[in-house]
Amino acid sequence: MTEQFWTRMDKVRAGMLHTTDDRIVPMTAYPDPDEGALWFITAEGTDAHQAAKSNHTTTFIVSDASAKIYARVHGQLSAVTNPEKLDEIWSPIAGAWFKDGREDSSVRLLRLIPTKAEVWLTDGGAGFLYEIAKAKLSDATPDAGDHGVITF
Repeated sequence: MTEQFWTRMDKVRAGMLHTTDDRIVPMTAYPDPDEGALWFITAEGTDAHQAAKSNHTTTFIVSDASAKIYARVHGQLSAVTNPEKLDEIWSPIAGAWFKDGREDSSVRLLRLIPTKAEVWLTDGGAGFLYEIAKAKLSDATPDAGDHGVITF
């Protein structure tokens, strides 16, 4: 399931990062299975950056039907200075959030090292609808896909 987790996370557009006790913010994650990390780009002073500066234990929530994954990822969030990694994951979409693009002095790189994830992997829309129809006809519980907990 770990390999499927990383493969499907590569297709996720965005999730919700829990930054403080009462704040959850939308963020794009850039998965790196070789490093066992989810990377984020943010600006200095944001809630995400403040949480990372304090090495905050956090949760990243994923709900992406097109990537066929739903997950709750727990781990350690930290602020990292790594210009090579930032260059690797930088995109025009990330640049839209910063006045001076990649060269903006407020650009900050965050790394989430997952320790544990509860993951649901689905077969997608048509497969899900088939399982619902089959369950209605047979009074069985629909098979919505694989579910498990990954310890990294």
